Amino acid sequence: MENARSRELVCGGRLLPLDRPLVMGVLNITPDSFSDGGRFWQGKPDLGAVRAAASAMVAAGADLLDIGGESTRPGAEPVDPQEELRRVVPVLEALADLDVCLSVDTRRAAVARAAVQAGAHLLNDVSGFRDPEMMAVLADSDLGACVMHMRGDPQSMQVNPVYADVVTEVRAFLADRVHALQQAGVERRRLVLDPGIGFGKRLEHNVALLRGLEALRVEGLPLLVGVSRKRMIGEITGRAVEDRLAGSLAAALVAVGFGADVVRVHDVAETVDALRIRNALSSANARAL
Repeated sequence: MENARSRELVCGGRLLPLDRPLVMGVLNITPDSFSDGGRFWQGKPDLGAVRAAASAMVAAGADLLDIGGESTRPGAEPVDPQEELRRVVPVLEALADLDVCLSVDTRRAAVARAAVQAGAHLLNDVSGFRDPEMMAVLADSDLGACVMHMRGDPQSMQVNPVYADVVTEVRAFLADRVHALQQAGVERRRLVLDPGIGFGKRLEHNVALLRGLEALRVEGLPLLVGVSRKRMIGEITGRAVEDRLAGSLAAALVAVGFGADVVRVHDVAETVDALRIRNALSSANARAL
């Protein structure tokens, strides 16, 4: 029998209630991310620009900030762990005093270990903590964990992705990882699950996963969806990356409607506004206006 649906997420001593959808803002400290590569990286982190952007996101209503030092767009080349550390750790230190949950998007145990020491609250692993060392770092900490499904790796994931039943297969993967992490000593209330929209999936797979989101809620755990500005939005609208705001907002609202507890986005202020309108005009709340 499934566990009751989680109503909070514990991240490095912080407690995030799940009584409303949470917003995770994206901060890519990379030269080559698909949407904002180079914005905060010019051979070294532009800490002034990062700080200004992060503060603006927090002021706009971000609940979490996701800091990434390696692009995981389709076809991206892997980054040496030492280079990833050079990108991520100074940013964590520069943002440590902000009243927000700091997430680090990494697949590498060395980076995760340094992130723990630098004050991160959550580890976001696009490979689903398949590396035993990553599992050990997480188990030895009190950080939250975003467990994502990805077919293959960023270099190969979009090469002819095929599924017999994408919802069933992604759920089986997430269930396996949840079981492994709990066996390693990671508390259930520290976990959030991500189906990995665009990570080894075609448009039809992404649509099926969004429509079947509740079926992916292993053990009642919260669900995170990241679809902001992705290829899926471009395939549906025909818009270039820089013109996908409207499509991204619509996708975020649809994801929440299908059960997402957290949305990972580039445009925090606009997403927060859209979610506030959705909440205010929902049947229960509209009667009180």
